[in-house]
Amino acid sequence: MKTALGAQDFVPWTQSVDPAQTIRDYKKKGYIIAALEITDSPTQVDELSMSHFPLLLIAGNEVNGVSDEIMNLCDLSIEIPQYGAKQSLNVSVAVGIALFNLVERYRSFAQPNLV
Repeated sequence: MKTALGAQDFVPWTQSVDPAQTIRDYKKKGYIIAALEITDSPTQVDELSMSHFPLLLIAGNEVNGVSDEIMNLCDLSIEIPQYGAKQSLNVSVAVGIALFNLVERYRSFAQPNLV
């Protein structure tokens, strides 16, 4: 609540003690599950189509990333292109960038001139 500054009152959110079960539940509801993780075959946000939404974004541990168990439940992975020696960002920064890009992509399907 300290960092959300009240946004938690307007944005639906949940906390789960069993993330694997939560992911399976969302899959049953028709969600695409995407890990924000560095992988060998990432999907770029601009490659997503309307069929990729609704989308559940998984962000991993700051040090260890997304566990193998959770990665195996994901339909795709998204990574933020970076250049230079360092290939990772602070997870809170990465989530902000990814969510901004995902929202822009989603909006582009309804309003093509937005992107």
